[in-house]
Amino acid sequence: MSSYPPRVIILIGPTASGKTELAIEIAEYFKTHIHNIDSRQIYKSMDIGTAKPSIKQQQQVKHFLIDIEEPIHPINVKQFQEIAHKSIKREIKQDNLPFLVGGSGLYMNSITKGFFVPDVPPQKNLRKQLEKLGQKKCWDLLTTCDPLSTKKIHFADHIRTIRALEVFYVTGKPFSTLKVQKPPDWRILELGLDRDNLKERILQRTKHMFLSGIIEETYHLISKYGLDLPILETIGYREARDVLNNQSTIDRAIELTTTKTIQFAKRQKTWFRNKNNPLWLNNKNLLKDAIINIESFLG
Repeated sequence: MSSYPPRVIILIGPTASGKTELAIEIAEYFKTHIHNIDSRQIYKSMDIGTAKPSIKQQQQVKHFLIDIEEPIHPINVKQFQEIAHKSIKREIKQDNLPFLVGGSGLYMNSITKGFFVPDVPPQKNLRKQLEKLGQKKCWDLLTTCDPLSTKKIHFADHIRTIRALEVFYVTGKPFSTLKVQKPPDWRILELGLDRDNLKERILQRTKHMFLSGIIEETYHLISKYGLDLPILETIGYREARDVLNNQSTIDRAIELTTTKTIQFAKRQKTWFRNKNNPLWLNNKNLLKDAIINIESFLG
């Protein structure tokens, strides 16, 4: 694959849409590897709750950017961007076809669109203070110190509002002025995967997670890293922790996890439509459609 600029294939889609299975089929057909672009699968010991590719699947096709850090050591977008770029450039140098797969839009676009992401680690005390203020007051603060960001962040998006304020208070510069785009010199084909029955797929996957041991996995994480491990706030793990603490039943945990995951998938789809605009694959024959589009792209 000696073409310049380098060609890169991307498969994006909401959670539970079947990216892992389809990606493995595509990778096997084109005899390439998979770069995982998922903000949770990068952590060790978080397998069931993140729907990480199984050992068997990872043996079928080599996966990069999985299990690269302990959950106690969070990796921010900038750090992941740097790690991923090194891995992808290594693939290009070896004349392989980089194949990026994931549902984390921000992480994906930091790599493919070259966002400059401020290297500001989470500020625990500051975040607690902002949490106490509530979203309305935080939004008012952001409107004052970084009005440009309020045009890109939804007024109800508490997480991104706090992150923008965090960056401003640490660097003294508005978050909006730091997000400079410097796209890499790649030709990119973005394929999108979505399902008409996504809600049902999410329900079935959630049931499978709780039957397959997410509660035990959560117990292991708490035993190893402590009850206050921030990453336990991830959907699924939070509900499993409540079961362990006798604050919820398994049925209620499945119900809550399903509802929150459906809401999360909706936000992912909105992101992909607004920020990526991929070529959506035909659900009647996903693999065939993907192969036709990739072969046409590779020429």
